Amino acid sequence: MDLLTGVGCACAGLLAAALLVLAHCLGLLYQLYHKVDLQSPRHGGELVAEVLKAHGVRFLFALAGGHISPILVASEKVGIRVVDTRHEATAVFAADAVSRLSGRIGVAAVTAGPGVTNTVTAVKNAQMAESPVLLIGGAAATLQKGRGALQDIDQLSLFRTLCKSCVSVRAVRDIVPALRKAIVTAQSGTPGPVFVELPIDVLYPFRVVEKEIGGTKSARGLRGRVVQWYLQNYIRNLFAGAWEPRDVSPLPVQVPLATEDEVQRCAELVSRAKKPLVLVGSQATLPPTPAEELRAALESLGIPCYLGGAARGLLPPDSPFLLRQNRRDALREADLVLLAGAVCDFRLSYGRLFGRGAAIVAVNRNREQLLRNSDVFWKPRLAVQGDAASFVVRLARSLRGCSCPKDWLEQLRDAERRKEQENREKAATPTAQHLNPLDLLHRLDALLPPESLLIADGGDFVGTAAYIVRPRRPLAWLDPGAFGTLGVGGGFALGAKLCRPDAEVWVLYGDGSLGYSLMEFDTFVRHKTPVIALVGNDACWSQIAREQVALLGSNVACGLEYLDYHAVAEALGGKGFVVGRPDHERLDAVLRAAQDACHQGHPVLVNALIGKTDFRDGSISV
Repeated sequence: MDLLTGVGCACAGLLAAALLVLAHCLGLLYQLYHKVDLQSPRHGGELVAEVLKAHGVRFLFALAGGHISPILVASEKVGIRVVDTRHEATAVFAADAVSRLSGRIGVAAVTAGPGVTNTVTAVKNAQMAESPVLLIGGAAATLQKGRGALQDIDQLSLFRTLCKSCVSVRAVRDIVPALRKAIVTAQSGTPGPVFVELPIDVLYPFRVVEKEIGGTKSARGLRGRVVQWYLQNYIRNLFAGAWEPRDVSPLPVQVPLATEDEVQRCAELVSRAKKPLVLVGSQATLPPTPAEELRAALESLGIPCYLGGAARGLLPPDSPFLLRQNRRDALREADLVLLAGAVCDFRLSYGRLFGRGAAIVAVNRNREQLLRNSDVFWKPRLAVQGDAASFVVRLARSLRGCSCPKDWLEQLRDAERRKEQENREKAATPTAQHLNPLDLLHRLDALLPPESLLIADGGDFVGTAAYIVRPRRPLAWLDPGAFGTLGVGGGFALGAKLCRPDAEVWVLYGDGSLGYSLMEFDTFVRHKTPVIALVGNDACWSQIAREQVALLGSNVACGLEYLDYHAVAEALGGKGFVVGRPDHERLDAVLRAAQDACHQGHPVLVNALIGKTDFRDGSISV
């Protein structure tokens, strides 16, 4: 009898435990202590807007869709400017630009299914550029997933390899903590994109959700009544505790820092170097170190410096320490190289450019990037996993009073001047037809005001511009980064102009890359964001054709036409100019007219017909 009693008690205990687990899974226990307001007109979009507002978000980039309408409406009500684009990728590119220029999280919201899939390339670009971007994706109601709902796909699987965090919110009460955690994840450590999926049933008001998925009120039979109870309980659990006060403030961002010992070891290496060199990569422009503080540190160090990616412009164009030419030769001769956020990938020939015996100091937040190819072509004397900008600032303080050997600096400056003169001579040489792109870019450089900002979106024309056009200030150059994505121009320009409304924003387009975002001239017009697009129109995918023709003897798929892109811009409400060889003498006047039109509030496209040069011979396209 005692055995039977014991077995019975054990079974009862197991049953009770199982019932508790079931009650927990169904949300019954939570509903006992947290109110469900059946009459509230509030919706989950309001919580999203509150979190974004608390995190200093000023712009929400989007393309409209029913799955995310509550977010857009609520954001506008709290004073966040909702900027709708003509393609979802543009929305993410714009958010990327905002994050780079403002130091805050960039945010884009897109509708379910195709809206989400259209962002994949832009999200991958943000990942490789280390940009903190929050992508909010609409989705089918959780209860309807896998049942053939409109635009229902497994969205999380698409982004798991692209984002630092992917999460789907299952109840309205979880919106705030999910977004706060996602944002701090995007900004901490090595920054990058995060994806938060918000199913439609956590965004709309209770009565709307109940009407759509609450089932029939007159269920028949036991099965029907069980299904009806389950649906009603599901909806009540969605909204249980939804409107209770929650902390929406930002969580603390974690930034890895170098140790004092690592800074001192680097200082000792630099102080002994006869031919030191600094390479600064885009990662050095990340918060929390202000760009101006990093600039002051580089000038205090007084070491010859190459700037790459978003770091272009950290030093003024006339700085005696700034180098742009002959980097390969300088690296081979240097006896110490400081890689401050720069990476030994294809941009540095995988680390094969360093001289034998050179001391390499690498500083990077990301360990994989820090040691990229170090097991093959190079070996760091000192590898520091930490923030590059703060490292350089602390290094400059440690080396106060030290100076770079003057003969080394003058040797590099002499080589720089010779190369610049060669480029000017090439610019003065007429091409077989149309304008010389080097001459065009030299003229643009001469006209750029101090408050200009340059967007790079193209291959051959933009690659040429990188050696000719000089950013005037820190964070005044935006390019896609290591992914080499074409199509960033429209979104980057949109985000840049909104962040810096007083800046003169120029987009340097190749005629091939222009095709990805030309339609965004409609966006520029509607949202009153006047920018200037300078299109290097050589009727060709020239960066590809150069190698393809030489190696394989065919120009197949590389040819384009000299199209009237300026006419398209005008049809969309902008101003258009076209220049070719007959306009050579008045080229400066046309560029000034474009500036004037932009200052009057018009988006402008200058369609510059350019010819071929050998300036980029030997550049890579793979």
